[in-house]
Amino acid sequence: MIELFHQPNLDWMGKAKYFFALSGTLLVIGWFAILFRGGIKYGIDFRGGTNVDVRFAQPPNVDQLRNGLRGQGLGNSEIQSISDIATANSNEVMIFVEQTGSADQALDEGKAKVLNALNATYGVASTGKQDFNAATPDALAKILSATDPLALSINAGDKYQQLAKSILAFRDKDKNGVLTNFDDLSQVSGVTPAVISALKNNYALAPFAIRNVEIVGPKVGAELRNQAIRVTLYALAGMLVYIAFRFEWVYGAAAVLAVFHDVLITLGLFKIFGFEISLTVIAALLTLVGYSMNDTIVIFDRIRENSRLLRKEPFADIVNRSINQTLSRTILTSGLTFLTVLVLFLMGGQVLRAFAFALVVGIVVGTYSSFGIAAPLVVAWNKWRGHGGVASTGTAAGIKPRGNEGGQPRLATSGRR
Repeated sequence: MIELFHQPNLDWMGKAKYFFALSGTLLVIGWFAILFRGGIKYGIDFRGGTNVDVRFAQPPNVDQLRNGLRGQGLGNSEIQSISDIATANSNEVMIFVEQTGSADQALDEGKAKVLNALNATYGVASTGKQDFNAATPDALAKILSATDPLALSINAGDKYQQLAKSILAFRDKDKNGVLTNFDDLSQVSGVTPAVISALKNNYALAPFAIRNVEIVGPKVGAELRNQAIRVTLYALAGMLVYIAFRFEWVYGAAAVLAVFHDVLITLGLFKIFGFEISLTVIAALLTLVGYSMNDTIVIFDRIRENSRLLRKEPFADIVNRSINQTLSRTILTSGLTFLTVLVLFLMGGQVLRAFAFALVVGIVVGTYSSFGIAAPLVVAWNKWRGHGGVASTGTAAGIKPRGNEGGQPRLATSGRR
C-alpha cells in the first residue's frame, strides 16, 4: 500500500477539544442561519409546483432554455430531459415551476409563464401570430371558417371542423405534436395549397409544443420531504445495528452521532451559501452518510486489532496509533474523491451545483468527523467508564472479542488469551 507518511505520530486525542470546538462553531453558525433566517431552503420538488411537459422538434439547448426561463422570472425552475427509449432521442423536457395560488390557478399560471418564456426564447412572440403547434381544433376551425380557403358555401363550419381535426391529428400523431413545415400538411386529405396558404398567413411554427401540464401540490412535496427524512433515519438505524453487532454499541452510537454531525453541518452550510435542498441533494446526503461511515469503520477496525496487540497501552494511545496507521489511506481515498467532486462542482453546471456542493462538503466533514468526532467520543466514553487507562481485548475497551472458542468472556484486566 502507498504511504504518504512514514510512521506519523500525531496526538489526535490530545486535540479532541479543538475538534469539538470547530464542530460546535460550525453547527452554531449554520443552525443559527437556519433558525433565524427563514429555515431550510427546499427545492420546488419539495414545495410543490407545476410540471410542464414540452416537446421540441430538435434536442433543445438546455442552457439557452434555462436562460430564457430566467429572463421571464423563472430562474428557480428545474429542467429534466426525458429520453425516448424507442427513438433514442431527448427532444422532450419536463419544466418544473414553483406553484403559486390555488391548484387551477397554478396550472394556468404555470403553463402561461412557461409558454411566454418559450415564445420569447425562440422568437415566436416577435411574429405576432398564433403558434400552430399550440392550436386547438375549435380555434383552427374558426380561422379556416373566417378565411374560407376552400370557398365553401354549404355546411362550411362542419367541414372546416372536420378538416381542423384531421390536420391536428396529423400534427400530433405523425409529427409528434411539433410541425416544422406547413407544406407537410399536403399529405392530409382535403388540405389544398389555399388551406396551407391560409395557415401560413395566420399561424407561426414554434419549434416546440406543450404536451401536458400537471400540478404537484404542497401535500405531495411534504410527503416527499417526510420520505427523504425517513430514508435517512432508516439508513442510520441500519448502520447503528451493524456497527453495534460488529464492535460494540458505543462504537455504533459514536459513528451515528458523527454522521448526524456531518449532515447537520452540511445543512447549515447549504443555508449559508443559499443552496436548495432537492431530491438530488438528498441522494448526495445519503452518499456522504455511507462515505463517512465507511471511513469510521476502517478506523474502528484498526482500533480493534491494536487493542488485542497493545493491551497494556492507554486506550487513547491506541486510538492515536490506529488513526496514524490509517492516515495515508484516508488522505489518498478522500483526497482523490474530493478532487473529483470539486471538478464536478466547478465545471458541472448549474444543474449539478447543489448536488456537487453537498458531496464536496460531505467528503471534507465526513473524513474529519471519523477521527475528530467518532474516535474521541469512544475515548471519552471509555474514560468515563474508567477503562481509559489500559486497553483490553474485552468489553472494557468497547470491543467484542473474537476467537473465544470456549464461549467465556475474557477478563478485562487479564494479559492472557
